[in-house]
Formats: sequence, structure tokens, C-alpha cells
Amino acid sequence: MGSRLAIGVLLVASMMSSASDVQAQAAAMSRQRVIVDTDIGDDIDDAFALALVLASPEFEVLGISTAWGDTALRVRLVQRWLAEVGHRDIPVAEGIATTSQTPFTQSRWARRTASGAAGAPRSVDFMLDNIRRHPGEITLLALGPLTNLAAAIQRDPATFRQLKRVVLMGGSVRRGYSKSAFHAPRPPDKEYNIVSDIAAARAVFGSGVPLVMMPLDSTQIRLEEAARNALFARGAPLTDALTLLYHQWLDAYQPWSSATPTLFDVVPVAYAIDASLCPTTPLHIEVEADGMTKETAGAPNAQVCLAADEPRLLGLLMRRLMSDSPTTPATPAR
Repeated sequence: MGSRLAIGVLLVASMMSSASDVQAQAAAMSRQRVIVDTDIGDDIDDAFALALVLASPEFEVLGISTAWGDTALRVRLVQRWLAEVGHRDIPVAEGIATTSQTPFTQSRWARRTASGAAGAPRSVDFMLDNIRRHPGEITLLALGPLTNLAAAIQRDPATFRQLKRVVLMGGSVRRGYSKSAFHAPRPPDKEYNIVSDIAAARAVFGSGVPLVMMPLDSTQIRLEEAARNALFARGAPLTDALTLLYHQWLDAYQPWSSATPTLFDVVPVAYAIDASLCPTTPLHIEVEADGMTKETAGAPNAQVCLAADEPRLLGLLMRRLMSDSPTTPATPAR
């Protein structure tokens, strides 16, 4: 009797293990392949966006590409972050360096690392190589000026068009920058990511690749003090790194700026996780010579989110960053 029971337990355990393996394989197969192109290190929203990427099992992160300004130092920042949260396996690519007038507020954190950008692949090569390897499967999350993307288009437009889609933060369609939700909305503005490299933005919007655009209209979501305190007191590697980067950003701008960050770049990441958080409208977007992004007549070239579900989006962010679950599984060998 005892031996039969033991055999039965082993069979059940084996079946449960097999079912678990199948579920794990199904989850891995259903994950979205993503590349993140980010100017992390200046404003703090990129850090919150990257934290959400790393905390989301929906993503298979093929790599992180640095954009704009001192892209080599941004590589060091990302390398340190990934090392501290157990993701050295995720490649970091160095984007095209440019002149930038925006302060690199988190440079001290980036420099306190033994890692260096010397061995990092170049972003354009990295993007195109991965697109060729996974045609029609990659979502490119573009969270900074679009310089790297335009260079990839110039190098090999046919390969670039094999992206599944580009989900970008950029532009201003019906609403400009706003100090708070209590102020009347401004008219459309020249948004930073677009106006920093207007030619690049024009190339991307004319590339023919499926575009999802998150403009100022939907991305001015603020993380208030109570939520920040909960995150910064979490004590996990991911939130500890985020806390240090936040305080370097705050130190660079105080007392001239609010302590409350605006989560521009979190919105495209959240959309990629759950599109219902930011419903889109098909529009034809024209990038004008001065960097304004205007909706004009013509066949739609972008799906544009004009209003996000702010409470649900913040709820997603907080749940993911406060979770006891480990960050997204390691990138599989390819």
C-alpha cells in the first residue's frame, strides 16, 4: 500500500512538473521581443520606464540601446543597473553620440562602475541584426530622440520596416506641456524628443513601419509623494537603484523644479503591456520643419494615444515595482 502511494505521489508530482514546464514554455513563447532605445540619465522618467520593463514578464528584452548626448556614459549607467538587478545577460548597445544641452543628472551614479562602453555593440548594427534575426517580431520602444532609428533607416530601410512596430514617446498633438492637472492645458508644443532631432523624427514617421505615438497629450502623468515613498522604501535591488537615480535627478534640479517626476516614458511601456491603458486613434502626423507634430489630412501613419487611463496605468506601475516576484526572466541565448 505504501509503495503504491509513493508511486502515485511521484506520478502526480511528475505530471504537475510537466504541466508547470509546459506553462513556463508557453509563457516564454508568448513574451514580446523588445529593444529599448533610451536617453536614460537626464530626466528621471527613463529610469522608471526601464524599471517597468525589467519588472514585466511580458517582455523578452533583446537589448537596451542608449540614445542622444553622451551615449557611452549612458551605457555605463545601464550596465550598472542591470548588474545590480541580476541582468548582466541583457546586451547594452551604444548609440550615436551627439551634442546635448540637457544636464546628465545621473552621471555620478553612472561613473561609479567598473563597467565600460568599450565592448558595447553599436546601436544601429545591434538593431538591424536583431530585426533580421526576428523579422516581424520586435517592438522597438523609443524613449528618446530618434537619432539611432533614423540612422538604421538610412542604413537599411527594408530591414527596418520588418519591425513589428515602434512604440514611441514623442510629439504634441492637441495639448502641450502642463505644470499640473489643475492648470488649463496649453496648446501643442515642440516636444523634446522630436525637436532634438527633427530630421530623425521625419525619417521615422515616413518610414512605413507601424508606429504607435504617445505624445504630451497622454504622457504627463505624475508620481506623487505617497507613491514615491512606498517605492523608495521597498528595499529591493530594482527600487534601490531607482531611488538613487531619482535623488541624483532631484539634486540636479532643486530648488528650481518640482520633486514630483512626470512619467512620460512609462506610458509607451505600459501600453506595450496592456494597450487598453492608452487607446489609440489613427492619425496622419506631419513633423514640421520647426519640430511641431501636427495631425493633417492623409492616410494615417501612426496610432496616437490622446488620453491615458491614468489611475489604471499608475496602478500597473506600482504593482509591478512593489511585487515580490523577481524581475523578468533572463534573455534566452540566441
